[in-house]
Amino acid sequence: MNKKRIILPGGAGLVGQNLVARLKAKGYKNIVVLDKHRTNLAVLKQVQPDITVEYADLAEPGDWQRHFIDAEVVVMLQAQIGGNDYQEFVRNNLDSTRLILDAVKINKAPYLVHISSSVVESVADDFYTNTKKEQERRVLESGISCPILRPTLMFGWFDRKHLGWLSRFMKKAPVFPIPGHGRYMRQPLYVGDFCNIIISCIENRIAGGIYNISGHEKVDYIDIIREIKHATGARALIAKIPYSLFYTLLWIWGLFDKNPPFTTQQLAALGAKDEFEVIDWPGIFGVPYTPFAKAIDETFNDPTYGKVVLEF
Repeated sequence: MNKKRIILPGGAGLVGQNLVARLKAKGYKNIVVLDKHRTNLAVLKQVQPDITVEYADLAEPGDWQRHFIDAEVVVMLQAQIGGNDYQEFVRNNLDSTRLILDAVKINKAPYLVHISSSVVESVADDFYTNTKKEQERRVLESGISCPILRPTLMFGWFDRKHLGWLSRFMKKAPVFPIPGHGRYMRQPLYVGDFCNIIISCIENRIAGGIYNISGHEKVDYIDIIREIKHATGARALIAKIPYSLFYTLLWIWGLFDKNPPFTTQQLAALGAKDEFEVIDWPGIFGVPYTPFAKAIDETFNDPTYGKVVLEF
């Protein structure tokens, strides 16, 4: 099994970096990562020097498509998560998906896993949500039978955008602002557990279907911040500020930063009051659930990967 060629489009991000680490730990070596984030590709090459890592704009036809000729497993990870440019979401969530699905079909790759998102069931109306909904629809209509995994907000090693960025901001700033009351329920998912679910799909050839992979604990945003502070030893003062002021500050930040760490659209999604289905994924996939506090500690204090930071 561990000699099979595994292709990871978009594999230099949070899930991809964690997935490679866990595949390697299980003896997999024939791994190909295709991504267009040069800095994060360089990090991956440094941390995992014995796998194939290649720069590729997956929204454009190119030489990267040759890797699918002998592919036995494809895990579709590529995604535009944040930003204010709608066309980037179209390119990286939709155009890339069309080309990857074509490559899977042409080369008759035996097994595909699609990484969708819990936002496809969200009431939020933003660039990420809308393009992920359309991406999943295209996968379903492709005729390729595959497991579709819908994770909630993820955190773990190599987290540059979500809890990872928050932890670094907390260490630098004397005050950490919380919008409004801070009681925005989240269902954070440890990416280590999620990667083990993907590996379970690969090894057990989990049948096609949609699986909502939610964190098993409901944790308010402000309590997530407090847990991060405890795990990292940060000294920042956690302070609640009016929601409208927080929104205005994000809006101003977005005027000067093309790729801001947190946008007004994401703030609106934070307060959308979504609650996602919690299925028995430990039983379905044979993957134990890691308690939130333990996962946070592993995220920031692991001696090998806890200090490796990707570019935002």
